[in-house]
Amino acid sequence: MLWVKSLHIVFMVTWFAGLFYLPRLFVYHAMAEDAVSRERFKVMERKLYWGIMTPGGVLTLIFGVWLWLVWFRGAAGWLHAKVALGALLAGYHLWCGMLLRDFAADRNTKGHVWLRWFNEVPVVVLFAAVLVVVLKPF
Repeated sequence: MLWVKSLHIVFMVTWFAGLFYLPRLFVYHAMAEDAVSRERFKVMERKLYWGIMTPGGVLTLIFGVWLWLVWFRGAAGWLHAKVALGALLAGYHLWCGMLLRDFAADRNTKGHVWLRWFNEVPVVVLFAAVLVVVLKPF
């Protein structure tokens, strides 16, 4: 079972790498003024989302469910909070996908300042998730 837990953590780190970096790419993309840069950002964003973030997120969720089914059944409230935070991240991930689609079609309406704030959401969720898992406050 420690292998499953280890893989859950590894893929969580992979997923978060993308969740931290993709919105930052959106910031730079929104600020780009030339067509060559915008096209380069489109490629980078697509590869990050589909090649790293999405597989990392899916595998994080798969190994997390496996842990829950085998190890944590009937766990206390901290696990429910962790699952809620994971669901929040999954929603954020899908929102990133919608922004990706808008950038790819050259119809982004978000400014770089809004995207900078958007970029901070996974930081807050990571902080909360680590505190919930380590401290198990309830």
